[in-house]
Amino acid sequence: MNLRFMTKKIKGLSIAFFAIIGMVQAQEADQAMSVDTTSNTKRIKLDGIAAVVGDYVILESDIDKTLIDLRNQGASTEDVTRCGLLGKLMEDRLYAHQAVQDSLLVSDDMVNAQSDRQIQQLTQQIGSVEKMLSYYKKPDMESFREELFEINKLRMLSEKMQGKIVEEIEVTPEEVRQFFNKIPEDERPVFGAELEIAQIVKQPEAPEEEKQKVINQLKEIRQDVLENDASFNVKAILYSQDPGSKSKGGFYSMTKETPFVKEFKDVAFSLREGEISQPFETSFGYHIIYIEKIRGQELDLRHILMIPDIPQSAIDKATKELDSIRQQVLDGKYTFAEAALNFSDEKETKFDGGLLRNPVNFDSRFELTKMDPTLYNQVRNLKDGEISRPIREDDQRGGPPKFKIMKISNRYDEHEADFAKDYMKIQELALREKQFNAIKEWMEEHIDDTYIHVDPESRGCDFANNWVKE
Repeated sequence: MNLRFMTKKIKGLSIAFFAIIGMVQAQEADQAMSVDTTSNTKRIKLDGIAAVVGDYVILESDIDKTLIDLRNQGASTEDVTRCGLLGKLMEDRLYAHQAVQDSLLVSDDMVNAQSDRQIQQLTQQIGSVEKMLSYYKKPDMESFREELFEINKLRMLSEKMQGKIVEEIEVTPEEVRQFFNKIPEDERPVFGAELEIAQIVKQPEAPEEEKQKVINQLKEIRQDVLENDASFNVKAILYSQDPGSKSKGGFYSMTKETPFVKEFKDVAFSLREGEISQPFETSFGYHIIYIEKIRGQELDLRHILMIPDIPQSAIDKATKELDSIRQQVLDGKYTFAEAALNFSDEKETKFDGGLLRNPVNFDSRFELTKMDPTLYNQVRNLKDGEISRPIREDDQRGGPPKFKIMKISNRYDEHEADFAKDYMKIQELALREKQFNAIKEWMEEHIDDTYIHVDPESRGCDFANNWVKE
């Protein structure tokens, strides 16, 4: 229960990334000033080694920074103890240590790409690079980037190891039934109010001349890189319309499991190192890919995305079609599900009556308190049986906009868990418990096999794991 409690409190922690380092330094300075210089018998420890796990050292200041990080993120620290934080930091280091032992490596480029994204976000939030460095009490960008690199590398190794532990764990219907039946009736979970939502989508088409213009421009960029040794990195910064990679020179690191669209992965894994693809199309627009490095099943690549301009006439046509479809449903010519099947441009939903699937568990229900804010705002004022007017939705990943009409298919009031009605949610809870138990067993096994040292001052902690070996 202690492990479960601490995991709930500080799971997903970025290992003090947002810690105000200056506050820790100020605390240490105050401690140093408080030393009684008239007595040599009283010593105050400004910093020291709290624990060692494999190749990783945890300093007392790491615990301080983590606690400050929690507070800065708005998390309640009322029930969080230094012992609990130390235990969590030791877990992270054990995962990372074993990831290295198992050759679950994370490339420096992937770590740097993550650091670049964080620096960009922080710079936007704080106002400038100079203000950011001042805020974090860093003399220059190099020292800040070095610290960020170590933090992110540790976190990414830890996440990769945890993913490997649970990646093949599944639950059978019988295991789900047993899990549900062992919950006392007065302790069964209560699920909040939920909605089922359906939509019909129209995707405005760019005219052929606009598509060809983009293809020709991508071919010119490719030719300039190949024949004139132009920088693909710079070209991506200048011309790519992918908001996720433009600032990084189009860089992505990926495996066949990385959630990119099939067309993109097919082209990427057909190329050799140093090769640049011909322009090709995905649902986002047109791309060219440059393979920078191949490491077994992992690729480092750069790409440029360009989206053909969609004229206002195409947008007007899409909204007019949706208005016509809406009226035909209201007139009873089609049901909403029939209209979705016949007219929607969205392949993922049209064959299911336009029904949206929750990306968390692929269930058809969306709990109101956990719904994506954009989706919630689109349907919050819809009454039962009502069909919305055409709604524009811009693609945050860089693709062209789409237009849609929406309907609430079903509403479910807050209720106690029911095995038949809430099977998907109960299955998810059963899977989590099985994964939790697998991680607990993994922890016990690898704590025994790994060099671990806990500072004498912390050995009295009531750790969830057996960090203090007999």
